[in-house]
Amino acid sequence: MKNEVKITTEFIKLEALLKFAGVTETGGEAKGAIQAGEVKVNGEVCTMRGKKLRPGDKVSLPGVELTVT
Repeated sequence: MKNEVKITTEFIKLEALLKFAGVTETGGEAKGAIQAGEVKVNGEVCTMRGKKLRPGDKVSLPGVELTVT
């Protein structure tokens, strides 16, 4: 699944992006996936829930690719 996630602010935090895009249903679910090392930002594993993502950043999980626009 590939999705573009349009934001209207300067950045969005990784945990919020996963919820906003509907990849996870809750913040706890997002936190678990991030801490388990299942989330990559721009091709590298990211375990920081508060990582600031800006337009052009790519986030991937197994079976899901998101691009911030």
